[in-house]
Amino acid sequence: MCGIIGYTGKKQASEIMLDALELLEYRGYDSAGIALLDEKEGGTKVAKCAGRVKDLRSLCTQKDVSGTCGIGHTRWATHGGVCDSNAHPHRFGKVTVIHNGIIENYRQLIEKYELDGKLRSQTDSEVAAAVLSRFYQGDPYAAIRKTVLKLKGTFAFAVLFEDIPGKIFAVRNVSPIVAASTEDGAILSSDVAAIVPFTTQYFVVPELHVVCLSRDGIEMYDLSGDRAGIEWMTVDWDISRSDKGGYPFYMEKEIMEQPRVIEETVLPRVKDGKPDFSAEGIGDDMLTQCRRICVIACGTAMHAGLVGKSLIQAMIGIHVDVVMASEFMYNDPVVDGETLVIAISQSGETIDTLEALKFARKCGSPSISIVNVKGASIARASEYVIYTHAGPEIAVASTKAYTTQLAVLYLLTARMAIARGLWDEDKTKRYMAELLRIPRVMEEVLARKEEIHHIADTMLNARDVFMIGRGLDYSILLEGSLKLKEVSYIHSEAYASGELKHGTIALITSETPVIAVVTQEKLKSKELSNIKEVQSRGAKVILLIKGGEVLEQEKIWSRIFRLPVMEDEFMVMPASIVLQLIAYFVSLDKGLDVDKPRNLAKVVTVE
Repeated sequence: MCGIIGYTGKKQASEIMLDALELLEYRGYDSAGIALLDEKEGGTKVAKCAGRVKDLRSLCTQKDVSGTCGIGHTRWATHGGVCDSNAHPHRFGKVTVIHNGIIENYRQLIEKYELDGKLRSQTDSEVAAAVLSRFYQGDPYAAIRKTVLKLKGTFAFAVLFEDIPGKIFAVRNVSPIVAASTEDGAILSSDVAAIVPFTTQYFVVPELHVVCLSRDGIEMYDLSGDRAGIEWMTVDWDISRSDKGGYPFYMEKEIMEQPRVIEETVLPRVKDGKPDFSAEGIGDDMLTQCRRICVIACGTAMHAGLVGKSLIQAMIGIHVDVVMASEFMYNDPVVDGETLVIAISQSGETIDTLEALKFARKCGSPSISIVNVKGASIARASEYVIYTHAGPEIAVASTKAYTTQLAVLYLLTARMAIARGLWDEDKTKRYMAELLRIPRVMEEVLARKEEIHHIADTMLNARDVFMIGRGLDYSILLEGSLKLKEVSYIHSEAYASGELKHGTIALITSETPVIAVVTQEKLKSKELSNIKEVQSRGAKVILLIKGGEVLEQEKIWSRIFRLPVMEDEFMVMPASIVLQLIAYFVSLDKGLDVDKPRNLAKVVTVE
């Protein structure tokens, strides 16, 4: 949560930072602010307000915010309500700070340093600024080192010292910061997407290292004061993917990009017709020696893990647990050297997943992470990493990140089956041919998006929507239901359809739309029987089913969408596209901010 930007160089910083903050709003959009060093008159100029970056932009037109060195922040509230005084940056003495994370011991710091009555906000971040100001005696490195040693929790700080013109200092613990040199200076951010308009070369600031940005370049030191080397990385996606590409919202653009990013995720990992992870250094031994698998993830990534669980258990025959990362360490997990841990996260910075992964590694578990951002904390904490190549995903509701995660899980399943000698050449050939068809099948669904739009129209006034299915269908409905809740604010729940009669069917009325997904041949008759139960209670049922399936009494269905035909285990891909588009069009037609749903931030970096 919270977006951070900092720029120092030869250009005016305010417009650079405001544009970057608009791109970073998916990380938080309760309030926003910028601070610039005044090199002519001295001091620091701050403009901040509750609301969106567009409100900050309006405020900046009324104030003098000129300057070539500054920091900016877009906030997702964790400590203190949403108001102007709680917006970042926070200035205390000669120090101005922006912060992403949570300082757990802020109350103790208030007491220890007698800060009661001296703070203007209710935030833990201002407490950190006050402590830093207390230690600052002209040496920024010494002050930062002393402050960091007093803090408990997670943090990414960018700091201005008003008597050190043209320089930005930064330090982090868990919460991310990336930095880069530009043609005319240097820039830092909480996300690579905000810096790629300026350069494709960047580095991830290591934990507990202090970086100093100036127009002449970047220096980095560890907490002992020793100069540290910088490990440069290269952005490997087209910079144009960071804009909307003519679409009204990022979410639609990212849905439409899925055929391409699936292809870019899968094709480099197929050699001689078989999945291959040699580029990632993942040997077959890791896939053959594990006795069980534990998938650790949150939200959408966890839903991808549930699909992976169904695939691996059905095709490999080994036990797979999918665990909410936020609950992992609090439920006495049983992981050991024979448990392969797979951590899944779009950003690679999800704090619960990161901490759970670190715990599992301490228990001796081999680990593979599936992430979308090079050099992210989860990637660095994992033994091996598989990047999804989805490119930047700006909309808060995840779409292409989810399906590229599924694509990687399909590849892993196949590689494991081959390594364990479970598949012959014919089985491998059929499976891989179907996997490689996914982008074309997705394109078929996307070409029918107006048909899906008409289906979405039937839900605009619904208070509740239920989604029912079995097996793999149920797994993807959990994600489809989450998408609808996230962006339309309609209460939606996914249910294993066989469970309806055990209580949930009491909630079904004639005003309740029900989405039913029926794509698994072995469960088709049972699913259709469960659907008739809700129809008999007056529910209007929207059916997603394989094309070519013969249905009795087609008039009894509210709507039918016939999906392109694939083998059963691959039907989650076209069905997922339909569910994403339904959520998108419901939100769009309700006039909501599709990309930035209320109360949500895309990257969860606090527990």
